[in-house]
Amino acid sequence: MKTLFIVLDGAADAGNNTPYERAYKPNLDFLAKNGRCGLVQTVGKGIAPESDFAVMAILGYDPYKYFTGRGPLEAFGAGIKLNKPFLALRTNFATVKNNKITDRRVGRSLTTIEAKELEKEINKKVKLKCKFLFKSTTEHRGVLILYGKFSDEISNVDPAYKKEGAFGVAKAVSSNKIEECIALKKGAENTAGIINDFVRQSIKVLDESKTNERRIKSSLIPANAILPRDAGNKLPKLPKKKKWAAVVGMPLEIGIAELAGMKILKVKYPPITSSKAYEHIYNCLNAEIRDSLKYLKSQWNRFDAFYIHIKETDIPGHDGLPDEKKKMLEIIDKKLFSEIRKLNARIIVTSDHATPCELKSHSDGLVPLLVYDGKRKDKISGFSEKECAKGSLGILLGKDILKKV
Repeated sequence: MKTLFIVLDGAADAGNNTPYERAYKPNLDFLAKNGRCGLVQTVGKGIAPESDFAVMAILGYDPYKYFTGRGPLEAFGAGIKLNKPFLALRTNFATVKNNKITDRRVGRSLTTIEAKELEKEINKKVKLKCKFLFKSTTEHRGVLILYGKFSDEISNVDPAYKKEGAFGVAKAVSSNKIEECIALKKGAENTAGIINDFVRQSIKVLDESKTNERRIKSSLIPANAILPRDAGNKLPKLPKKKKWAAVVGMPLEIGIAELAGMKILKVKYPPITSSKAYEHIYNCLNAEIRDSLKYLKSQWNRFDAFYIHIKETDIPGHDGLPDEKKKMLEIIDKKLFSEIRKLNARIIVTSDHATPCELKSHSDGLVPLLVYDGKRKDKISGFSEKECAKGSLGILLGKDILKKV
């Protein structure tokens, strides 16, 4: 029997009347009622993980053993060659006013063309003591690569995430000030200084950019700062999965899946052409559903397992919009799971982390898990955080899901 491993990014929530509990989702509920359920602590109690090491964990890789930082995964997944000494960092375009961060994601309104224009200006006008590359990837996201031997023992500039070893951990409460990059160990001072220099110079370049001038004239907030975080100077060496395919579109998930030996079946996201953020987000969600079904049909006989990652369910959590998360779950249920439940496959559904709408950030909360194989089932009424707590699978660590179900 083939395996479908479906990750609904950040869909898990907290409290009473969660989006899972409110959503009309007959197909997910059918799978839960006729399968086994439980809860997952994706990394560990007290750890609010980013998607990077959380995804690695639920795919069966102990992040304490394999994880080497988010930056390299994002860069590798964005198609950047990393065969020479490097330091890679994930970045956000952000909006700053009076030295305070007013929006870490530029209101989710940065178009693809604008991001590429700003990328070009940064690479042309910023001058560092080393060769570097800045690349915008998707929406407000990007990567910064320093070429040479640099330490990854540096703190994050982005105040929303704390660097703890190789991990970037979401803060429950964060500052709205750009943080200075500091050396976390002796010998990393030069690296921290270069990152601070990049941040200062890029702010000047972005402030003077014609692209941002046009945005302001159009009553849009400017992308006038870059926030680097999660430095890493090597790629993880992951044991390879045989005959797995990954339906993924974001650089991070592409990077992890490719390093795990999976065949990448890339989602074709539409370019951002409008400042209406959720119009684009729903277009991306529909693209993920469309391409997932297309690849399952065309590649079904080639692979034993498919990893499908749905990114968009994470976004309303960050934006504090539970009704949007509920709406997305209903769309996914109607368009994706109505077809998936017809397949002769073991179907596993979970999340890489919880993103509670009230918190507007990742949490260490438990996420629901269902495993459907048409054979064994628990007596629960549907798929939600509370119902899955009644299931026979109990509470699993993320790294143990594929071993124990």
